[in-house]
Amino acid sequence: MLDRELIRTQPDFVRHGIQRKGLDSSIVDEFLRVDSAWRSLRQELEVMQAERNRISKTIGQLMGQKKIDEANEAKAQAKAISDALPEVEARNRALEEDLNKIELDFPNLPHESIPDGKDENDNPVVRVWGEKPTFAEEPKAHWDVAEGLNLFDLARGAKITGSGWVVYTGQGARLQRALFNFMIDHQTRKNGYFEIYPPFLVNRASLIGTGNLPKFEEDLYKSTDDLYLIPTAEVPITNLYRDEILNGEDLTIKLAGFSGCFRREAGSAGKDTRGIQRIHQFDKIEMVKFCKPEDSYAELETLIQDAESVLQTLGLHYRVIELCTGDIGAKGAKCYDLEVWSPGVGRYLEVSSCTNFEAYQARRANIRFRREQGAPTEFVHILNGSGLAVPRLYGAILESFQQPDGSVIIPEALRPYVGLNKLTS
Repeated sequence: MLDRELIRTQPDFVRHGIQRKGLDSSIVDEFLRVDSAWRSLRQELEVMQAERNRISKTIGQLMGQKKIDEANEAKAQAKAISDALPEVEARNRALEEDLNKIELDFPNLPHESIPDGKDENDNPVVRVWGEKPTFAEEPKAHWDVAEGLNLFDLARGAKITGSGWVVYTGQGARLQRALFNFMIDHQTRKNGYFEIYPPFLVNRASLIGTGNLPKFEEDLYKSTDDLYLIPTAEVPITNLYRDEILNGEDLTIKLAGFSGCFRREAGSAGKDTRGIQRIHQFDKIEMVKFCKPEDSYAELETLIQDAESVLQTLGLHYRVIELCTGDIGAKGAKCYDLEVWSPGVGRYLEVSSCTNFEAYQARRANIRFRREQGAPTEFVHILNGSGLAVPRLYGAILESFQQPDGSVIIPEALRPYVGLNKLTS
């Protein structure tokens, strides 16, 4: 959500930012129209209420002066205003509700530093780490490696639930569990995050706070009691501080949590459907930061480095790209993606997005801070990033460390968690 005063006083600036993302900027005009009507009606309402109060105060004075006729006339005037007020108040509430709905549809504005572009093809590569692994023969895709080692079962996942659901089995289940345990330990013990284990179901207010609702409702799984399965731990962790005022001395707050993630992946039919590249339930470590506005871009750089450190520790080749205006999406102000090399698939696959939302989510969730006692409140800046998402990382390990005999070498840092040096049939 954007600052109302920014939209009112700098509408051209807001339009330009929205247009840079390739989005429809007519929402600015819609906001200004409804906002003008709402403020005008609110002023009318305040005048009516003030007039009624003024008249009501005179009634007692007139009665005390024995001016009965004038007092009765004043009573009639006050009653006429009171009778008219409910209709005006109802129109005011309706306009305010319309204004709130429009506000929730506003995208965030892109930071001035991010590159202009139409789509993912215009995203510049920021840096590359490590070397692509080499193989004597054509490397197998992770689904073929997994089949030879009986690591997961897509067919039975589809039988139990449906297409896009997976059952991890044997050593494959062990590797799955090892990955998220390793990563939460890495982010908390090595990178200084405070661990959170959040609920996997959240209420509607939580999803509005992070910007998932109302825009992305079709991607969510909803229960019959108006709760939603989380698409990422970003949602419950961000909402830990909803409607709270934080102590400025406590910032930056760094939280990391493991969760299952549930996504319908609406609109993604036929895209990356082989193996476990795109599934409806997956595990992920999420990192969330709450910081002062002046610190948020420095915190973004360390956030992506914290995500990178997982891949570096595992010895996986990857690259960092910066998202251009046409690919950053509605919520972000600036975003980096971390893409691991998947030799069997033959391309880079995203395993983390690290985003600075500035005050966009904080306004929606009403998360503020005070720099010192008695100081005015300000909205915090909120950042988050995956550290990391498991499925594509899982696939990259199988593909990158596969051996000619069909086995898979376990990266050394992961061996204490798996309890094995190698996956074998």
